[in-house]
Amino acid sequence: MLTDSLRAVILGIVEGITEFLPVSSTGHMLLVQRFFGLGEGAFWNTFVVLIQLGAILAIVVLYFSKLWKIALGMFSNADDRRFVIGVLIKLVLFNPWVVCFSLIVGGAILLWVDQIDHKPHEHDATKFPLLTYLWIGVAQCLAMIPGVSRSGASIVAAMLLGADKRAAAEFSFFLAIPTMIGAFAYDFYKNRAEMTADHLGTVAIGFVVSFVVAVIVVKAFLGYVSHRGFALFAWWRVVVGTLGLIALALGH
Repeated sequence: MLTDSLRAVILGIVEGITEFLPVSSTGHMLLVQRFFGLGEGAFWNTFVVLIQLGAILAIVVLYFSKLWKIALGMFSNADDRRFVIGVLIKLVLFNPWVVCFSLIVGGAILLWVDQIDHKPHEHDATKFPLLTYLWIGVAQCLAMIPGVSRSGASIVAAMLLGADKRAAAEFSFFLAIPTMIGAFAYDFYKNRAEMTADHLGTVAIGFVVSFVVAVIVVKAFLGYVSHRGFALFAWWRVVVGTLGLIALALGH
């Protein structure tokens, strides 16, 4: 029998690994809860949202100097202002079958985009044209479907619009910051009455684990995709989605 602390560690690891990879953190978290019995109900649904802030904090720490420079320059520098505007643009389908199909289809799309010669001309995520930011924001709407992947949708869109692989990945990191902070604040406020001391301790464990794992994953991910692309993550999506469909078909 898994304890709540162990559940928090496992979910924190899954969140930290998948939040910034184009494999769908939401899809993986739903499948972990569904197939491995890592808790169901209101608290665990809230827990999954709250620990995302740990992963987001990893981005703030890793990119603090760049983000601080942009914050100071947003009123006087056109590039910084355009980047800030670009970041700000931007339980119906929460079903394991939808997640699995989305993982497979998204993996196929990621493989296709990774292999085409799109001749990138954008190499700095903070200096994309404003229309590029707008279209990436539109593409992110697809991430409302679990399994699509927020980072995957933004990476594919950015690459199709001329960004190189590293810049596309970095912008997906930045784009997550306001989204996840907003989700954290809303969900914590909405469920504040249910947060017992034990619950807060469990959330703290998941938060710290997701932060530490995300720091490691982000640094490794950027170096990897810059040289090898996204094929590994695309095939991972296909494998996980296929195994999920088999398990569902067998009635697990």
